[in-house]
Amino acid sequence: MTSSLPNPNLSLLNGGNLLNNKWIDRFLRSRWYPGIIQWPTLLIFMVIMFELILGPESAHDNFGTALTWVLWWPLIPIIFLFLGRFWCAICPFAKINDLVQKFVGNNRPAPRFLKKYGIWIIDALFIFITWSDHVWGVVENPLGSGVLMLTLTTGVIISGAFYERRTFCRYVCFLGGLSGNYARNGMLSLRGTPEICATCTIAACYKGTDQSMPCPLYEFPKTMTSSANCVLCAECIKGCPNNSIQLTVRPPTKELWFIRKPKLEEAFLSAVIMGIVFVQNVTMLEVWGSMLKWLENVTGTTNYAITFSITFATAIIIPVALLSLTSWIASKFNKASLVENFARFGYAIIALDMAGHIAHNLFHLLAEGKSILYTGMALFGMEIHSASAAILGMQEIQWLQFGLIALGFIGSLYTAYRISKSNHSGEKVWGTFAPFAVLMVILTIMNVVLFTLPMAMRM
Repeated sequence: MTSSLPNPNLSLLNGGNLLNNKWIDRFLRSRWYPGIIQWPTLLIFMVIMFELILGPESAHDNFGTALTWVLWWPLIPIIFLFLGRFWCAICPFAKINDLVQKFVGNNRPAPRFLKKYGIWIIDALFIFITWSDHVWGVVENPLGSGVLMLTLTTGVIISGAFYERRTFCRYVCFLGGLSGNYARNGMLSLRGTPEICATCTIAACYKGTDQSMPCPLYEFPKTMTSSANCVLCAECIKGCPNNSIQLTVRPPTKELWFIRKPKLEEAFLSAVIMGIVFVQNVTMLEVWGSMLKWLENVTGTTNYAITFSITFATAIIIPVALLSLTSWIASKFNKASLVENFARFGYAIIALDMAGHIAHNLFHLLAEGKSILYTGMALFGMEIHSASAAILGMQEIQWLQFGLIALGFIGSLYTAYRISKSNHSGEKVWGTFAPFAVLMVILTIMNVVLFTLPMAMRM
């Protein structure tokens, strides 16, 4: 078995190993990581839960609502972009899962059903939770948000009590599915060094050691080619006896260029996320009331669950249908099937997904960000009613949104080109790329149009 020492001359910004930096290496190998961040996160989560369930009934006055939907939710996709699934390493649900396993866990293997259909379950849960948010007012109702958090906590406790590692996080958590897609687009990559791993027969990175836990999401750095299920918990770094693990910086979208085994369910989720960004924007527009009245006249009902469900289904179907049509057109040039093209090029949408998601949430963070301060001060009896909650003006926010969409468009367009180039040659490259380039233009225009319209406040 060989060993390899880090090369301190490698450039960190040119794909060099971040673990060559002694401070980063010591921090990640420390027995305090990730607990030193997990415990404060769990304590903040407890405060949020107290506020959501027992605090003010109005979202405008609730500190838990402000922390969850004005701060945490907008920051999440930004974290995924720069740090991959790092949030999942410090998530309070992960800590709860670990504590339950420590005291009452049976450590049974994850059910085969979850292993086979986990991504589809995540897709369905993500769609359902988004739908229920609008129909039952989860975000605007602190108690509704509290019930959602309690439901997830219950799922985590049950999973931790019966199944090994973080089965819930890997196969059930809707945020895990979203973060998995976005982590592929992210700038951090953790991998084993192939030359070193080839001679290793211990698999300590997967199984764990006396100094480290097994990989919580069942990943094996020796063969890992995707960041989708790496939560940067550093257990493999602590456990590897050969210093094989590397943590590198890479250009955003790079992993998406060479997906070896594209999965239909993951590509479908990327299209669904685009539709969800559409519907989140549409329902916050000032013209939504007029659109709702038109729908009520057409359908002959004032039942909001029905009218919104129609809007929701339409918003999701549009990107899925457009990706399907584009995949069919591309099949005429590259001779691959519609399903193959759909699964392969669905990943190209992820960059634009992330840009649209961040742009939408940026409105809440920058137009309502001071509500975090105001509701926090109210906990100590300092009431502020007349001050604006905005951090930036609407025009500045809008330009930032357009800039993000432009970056997302460039990322998705280039990713589509690289996927075409890595799977085809000659004229097939451009014949395949052209339809998907048109798709990216259409999706970008739809996003830009939505962001030009005035949006309503959440808080």
